[in-house]
Amino acid sequence: MKRTALQRKLNIIIFGHDTPSGKTFDLVLIWLIVISVLLVMLETVSWIEQEWGEWLIMIEWGFTVVFTLEYLVRIYVTERRWAYIRSFYGIVDLLSILPTYLGLFFTDARYLLIVRVLRVLRVFRVLKLVQYMSEANILVRSMKMSRRKIFVFFSTVLVLSTIFGSLMYIVEGPEHGFTSIPKSIYWTIVTITTVGYGDITPHTVMGQFIASAAMLTGYSIIAVPTGILTAELASEMQKERTQIVCPNCHHAGHESDAFHCKHCGSDLGRRS
Repeated sequence: MKRTALQRKLNIIIFGHDTPSGKTFDLVLIWLIVISVLLVMLETVSWIEQEWGEWLIMIEWGFTVVFTLEYLVRIYVTERRWAYIRSFYGIVDLLSILPTYLGLFFTDARYLLIVRVLRVLRVFRVLKLVQYMSEANILVRSMKMSRRKIFVFFSTVLVLSTIFGSLMYIVEGPEHGFTSIPKSIYWTIVTITTVGYGDITPHTVMGQFIASAAMLTGYSIIAVPTGILTAELASEMQKERTQIVCPNCHHAGHESDAFHCKHCGSDLGRRS
C-alpha cells in the first residue's frame, strides 16, 4: 500500500527516536504518562478523591483520549501495522487505554491504569540505554544458570520452615496464636527472613528456644541466594571477557567495552 507524505512525516516523528522531533515527541509522551499515573495514584487517597474526584476523572478521560488518538495514529503511520499491534510496546499501548473504557462497566477497572507506567520503558530508546542490554543479558543468564541451586535452597528452607512450624504448633498451641501448622509455618518464614511482624509470638520457654534456633538459622542462610547468584554472575562475566580475543597476540580476557588489547595495544576490531 502506497504511503502518503503525511504518513511518512508522522512516522519519523513518532517512531524516529534518533531525530530531534522524535526525541521531543517521546519525552513529551513520557511526561504525560508519568502525570497520568500520578493522578491515578492520587485518586486512591480518600480526601483527594472526595474533593477533586470529578476533576480527576475528567482529566483522566482527557489523557485517555490523547493516548487513544496516539495509538490509532501509530497504527496509521507504521509500515507494519500487525507487527506493531502484536509487539510488546503495541500491547502495552493498548492496555494503557482499555481500563478507562472498562471503567464505564466496572467501577474499579480504572485503577488498572497503573499499567500505563510500563510505557515509560520507551525512555530506554530515547536515552540510548539499549547499549546496556548486554550487561542485562549477563545478569539474566546468571539467574538462569543458578535457578536449580536456588530452587534446592528454597526447598530446603521450606522443609526447615515446616519442621520449625510443626514444633511451634505442638509446643505453643492455639492458645498462644499458633492455631494451625500452616499458620505456624507462616510465623517461621517471617522469623527466618528477619521480617518479624510480631503478630504471633512464643510465650513458653521451649517455644522461645525454638524461636531462637529459627532466628539463628535465618541469619546463617539468608546470604546463600546472594552467594549463589554472585558466583554465577562472576562466571558469566569471565566468559564474556574470555570471548574477546586479540587478533594480533591472541590473548583473551579483555573487558567487554575494550577497544584495544591490554597486552600489545592492537585494535580489537570492535569499533562500530
